[in-house]
Amino acid sequence: MSHDPGLPARTRLALAAAASARWASRAAGRGKGSMIGGLVAAKVDPSIMSRLGAGRRTALVTGTNGKSTTTRMLASALAGVAPVATQADGANMDAGIIATLSLTREKPLAALEVDELHVPHVSDALNPEVLVLLNLSRDQLDRVGEINIIERRLREGIARHPQMTVIANCDDVLVTSAAFDAPNVVWVAAGASWVGDSVSCPRTGEPIIRSADGQWRSTGDESFHRPTPDWWFDDENVYGPDGFIAPLKPAVPGRANRGNATQAIAAAVTMGATPEAAAHAVGTVEEIAGRYGVTQYGEHTVRMLLAKNPAGWQEALSMIDQDAPGLVIAVNGQVPDGEDLSWLWDVRFEAFESMKVVASGERSADLGVRLLYAGVEHTTIPDPLRAIAACPPGRVEVLANYTAFRDLGTALEREAR
Repeated sequence: MSHDPGLPARTRLALAAAASARWASRAAGRGKGSMIGGLVAAKVDPSIMSRLGAGRRTALVTGTNGKSTTTRMLASALAGVAPVATQADGANMDAGIIATLSLTREKPLAALEVDELHVPHVSDALNPEVLVLLNLSRDQLDRVGEINIIERRLREGIARHPQMTVIANCDDVLVTSAAFDAPNVVWVAAGASWVGDSVSCPRTGEPIIRSADGQWRSTGDESFHRPTPDWWFDDENVYGPDGFIAPLKPAVPGRANRGNATQAIAAAVTMGATPEAAAHAVGTVEEIAGRYGVTQYGEHTVRMLLAKNPAGWQEALSMIDQDAPGLVIAVNGQVPDGEDLSWLWDVRFEAFESMKVVASGERSADLGVRLLYAGVEHTTIPDPLRAIAACPPGRVEVLANYTAFRDLGTALEREAR
């Protein structure tokens, strides 16, 4: 049993039980066991999250897309301040958070990715210094539910923590609404390429009016409009308070990741990092749990991108190298993906009219119908490995949803051995 005199006996028992569960999982060849350890610890001591978070300065990162990337960037930027606890694998619900905190007891800072639905009660347990709100859009309807309900829950959760600083994307209407009444907000113009879920004001139900320069306002409440950003970025630099300007060079692709990097910098500076060091640190993050990574598979160099919902797909599609000889799009419909795939019809696959595409995954037939209507020339090969092998030699771009990405990554690792 852990003999930390600063923890109650029940918490020490929970940590010992978690350690035993991790050992058993590893001994049985079931993986590292951190998740089962977190689950066991929470059963033994339901208040263990707040016990493990006590005395730590914590930042939470949430949003529909970009959580893992932004959290990794924030942890990198905070590393110059003090040692940082953060998830290695993006496990962003209670068990994963408890596991991370229990295995990093000596680290005084924490940068934690948190599922949108879990933010209110995780905030109550950890009393975070900072909450980073990236974006809010429709996700898996059969798991997450209606997006305006999520916004209201976040707003209520934020109201319970008036001392917390919220780093909020002022280009996102729903994020702005969630953060609008908070006493301490740092506004970041992080971009919003997907606006299909915020055509009406979440506060009044009246239309949102947008202008060509990126401004927006509610027609039902004149006070609710796009706030003036404290931080923003362009194609070269990041800009902040007091005339701060520095080169912004993320190693991961896409405009959305420039916005993620800017929010990570703003959060790190709020927690004591120098802006220059933070801007440099976010550029050192290259691969996040296999995303953007490049793997050799036979005659093919495979780059994998992950997308989980319409906004994420639209962003990922913009990152595809259209000069690559092959593109595999892999879609599953398991519970973690959301079993309702009607969102496929919201994604603009028409962008690939000139590319040869292979539809793959368990739901390749559904994807094939969507590509047919988009006028995309394609073949259908359900097995993603066979789909890659069917592409011309050279670079293959792979765009996959959650379980398709996970399973293909495992298969490629196995082939590489």
